[in-house]
Amino acid sequence: MSLRERKAAKKKEDILRSASSVISRQGFHKTTMEDIAAELLMTKGSLYYYFKNKEELLFHCHDLILTGAMELIEDIYQENISSVEKMKKAIKAHLDIAIQEKEIFNLIVKPEQIFSEDHIEDIVNKRDVYAGLFDKIIAQGAERGEFHLRQQKMARMIILGATNWIQVWYSDKGEFSKDEIEEIYADYLLKMLL
Repeated sequence: MSLRERKAAKKKEDILRSASSVISRQGFHKTTMEDIAAELLMTKGSLYYYFKNKEELLFHCHDLILTGAMELIEDIYQENISSVEKMKKAIKAHLDIAIQEKEIFNLIVKPEQIFSEDHIEDIVNKRDVYAGLFDKIIAQGAERGEFHLRQQKMARMIILGATNWIQVWYSDKGEFSKDEIEEIYADYLLKMLL
């Protein structure tokens, strides 16, 4: 990759990070291309040089967050630790991302409400790969005799469903800190697998 290509890639990533920040602050529906451009101290026209419309920008923003999440969970899966510890770390990582990237991560849950057919297949496929990483940890735990359950896929759906729900009620002003909530969730959800 040439220096020019690296600069363009870096600029795109900066735009995506800023877009994610603005969306998290203002919400998906309230964020405009003007808001994102203002955050970056650039004109709306300059922003359109990199992304043809809001949907394309949001798709790449979503892709950036989900790709990072997938890499994190894959790294956890590859660690030389028990499957119980892997699942505990994966649950905590998922919760952390769901809290930190609330608005962008919400696009995973019902992407068909946001994206056109141009992007929906890519999003659904990547979401399925992400969920499959949890399946791999559960299957490995069952093979090792650490997890005792009959419905592995159902267990994964319960775990991700419960952890995704945190976006509805979590507040950093609540009774428990983010770390305490992650620990509580992991402890309760792991009991289902043991």
